[in-house]
Amino acid sequence: MTTTDARSNTTRTLFRLPEPRERDLDEVTSYRYVYGPGAPINLLTHFGNPESTLVGADMWMTASPGSRPLLQPDLVIAFDIDVNQYYDQNGYVISDQGKPPDFVLEVASPSTAERDTGYKRVEYARMGIREYWRFDHTGEDHGDRLAGDRLVDDSYVPIPVAEAAPGVLEGRSDALNLVLRWDHGQMLWIDPATQVPIPSLESEREARIEAEQQARRAEARTRELEAELERRRRGGE
Repeated sequence: MTTTDARSNTTRTLFRLPEPRERDLDEVTSYRYVYGPGAPINLLTHFGNPESTLVGADMWMTASPGSRPLLQPDLVIAFDIDVNQYYDQNGYVISDQGKPPDFVLEVASPSTAERDTGYKRVEYARMGIREYWRFDHTGEDHGDRLAGDRLVDDSYVPIPVAEAAPGVLEGRSDALNLVLRWDHGQMLWIDPATQVPIPSLESEREARIEAEQQARRAEARTRELEAELERRRRGGE
């Protein structure tokens, strides 16, 4: 596989990562809480710039070609990168992209919990991942229902997570300019400007239906008023 570098007008061979491994059955939590609700497409729509903004999942990530470890984040977000190259290489090669991802999320499952909170936390910091977040719908696997770390001087510092309401935890991601919310076991992505979840395909569909219904009601009301005015006019003749 080759690609052309527009800056130097040369062709180079891209290193390609192996095919992603199949997930264990107990790891379907990532689908249930991230992919199933449509988080990747909702986030990509929210950020825009799909040519340079990556919202990826379930593919390998490594520091450089041929290096170890190979990690497989549940969700990875990176700005100002070559998204096509990510798919051409079958994953994220940090040295080839020229920068680490800005955000990584791991969703708890019994088989991965210990690696998520220990080994992966160390490796993601070593790779230079700006923020590393963990979501656990019960809090029983990770030990925390929602936790995040921000890279400071090559080490992770915990991001404050507070109880916003009974059964609701929140922490702010500066990397994404979003608030991550654990809401009675569900994961939500909150726009801090509006304090509501970022739009989804479903919410936009519902809003469109509601707008169409309001337009029909307004049109019907206008027809009623016109008919009433016409009756009054005729009554006065």
